[in-house]
Amino acid sequence: MGAAYSLTVRRGPKVVKSSHPELAGALRALEEQLRVVPQSGPATLFKREYAPVQQVVARGEVRGPRRVRGGVDLRGDGSTEAWTGRITKRLVEPEPGETAYASLGRVLATRAAD
Repeated sequence: MGAAYSLTVRRGPKVVKSSHPELAGALRALEEQLRVVPQSGPATLFKREYAPVQQVVARGEVRGPRRVRGGVDLRGDGSTEAWTGRITKRLVEPEPGETAYASLGRVLATRAAD
């Protein structure tokens, strides 16, 4: 049996963790959990206003074997952005017609196979 993938989803102070035997299952769970997070309006912090697209309202991170690590940020306007890395996050450019979840899966599957 292969190593499990762990999923951590953070939404404000709430953290939900789960374990999945395969990458595809972890990505499905990530998409399902981020789909239910509501969009947000403008926010003000230290007298500066941030537009919804500038806010990360939820973040999901997948970790797996061979130090595979990446995730998806859900922005306040409902847009998503995939990334890889731990300390230094590198954005994952989606292929034409590809969702952030699919692009993350493509990159993580390639890294896990190396």
